[in-house]
Amino acid sequence: MLLVPCPNCGERDQSEFHYGGEAHRTRPTAPETLSDDEWADYVFMRTNTKGVFAERWCHTAGCRKWFNALRDTGSDAFLAVYRMGEEPPRLGGEEKEEAPADEAFA
Repeated sequence: MLLVPCPNCGERDQSEFHYGGEAHRTRPTAPETLSDDEWADYVFMRTNTKGVFAERWCHTAGCRKWFNALRDTGSDAFLAVYRMGEEPPRLGGEEKEEAPADEAFA
């Protein structure tokens, strides 16, 4: 059983949540101007990181709010959770990166 830490409700069973994919992806502002290859890249290509990965989750059987999480994909351990629009927390020793706003799910 995987326990997911909701920032609003606390730790709950994975069955209460919906996985929303990679966090911090921003929809193109003018998708009609993209080539087919550029659009396909936005729609289908995702980072497939082994290690710390920023993800979106929705607590569908609880508060029904979207949030972001940093999860180690190798061990399934949740390292941090944070609300939509917030900067990802810095984990020990890593450099801070600029993350775009989560407009689509805010």
